Amino acid sequence: MATTRNLDPKAIDLSAFCRHGATLEGQQPLAAMRRLAEGLAAEPAAEESAAWQAQGRLQPVSGGQPQVWLHLQGRAEVTLQCQRCLQPLREALRVDREFRFVRDEDEAARLDEESEEDVLALPPRIDLLELLEDELILTLPIVPRHEVCPNPLPVAPGAEDEEAPHPFAALAALRGAGPGAKH
Repeated sequence: MATTRNLDPKAIDLSAFCRHGATLEGQQPLAAMRRLAEGLAAEPAAEESAAWQAQGRLQPVSGGQPQVWLHLQGRAEVTLQCQRCLQPLREALRVDREFRFVRDEDEAARLDEESEEDVLALPPRIDLLELLEDELILTLPIVPRHEVCPNPLPVAPGAEDEEAPHPFAALAALRGAGPGAKH
């Protein structure tokens, strides 16, 4: 397995990368991940980054060409907004995905439906950092919230004492005053 530091993660020749069983790792500033940053509660600080590692391999197949596989791992800590208390919430994002690459989109679509792993069409070059950003976005919680909010939202004075109006009270009043009502 070859560890390569001089490759550009934004333009990897995936076939060669996997043929050599190469590994590439690094840090990507969260601020450089514009699509991910749009979903955060605040602009990421300059020092905030995602650590990542990509490993390529060819997996032998009996009676056929070896399959191109990429293992992508990543982790980042981001700040979201709790949907319960509206306060900042730190969330750890983790990516650990395996991708199998095939010759074209049609084959990828057909195999993706039949198999457990993610199947993608083999591009001439792949941007590992864009793939990492896509996968981090997919790990964001749909409704971020604290297990226990540090500062629950304040309740308006007297709100606990007020009884909520019955939703059909107005309808009952109209029904009682309408035509055919008994007087």
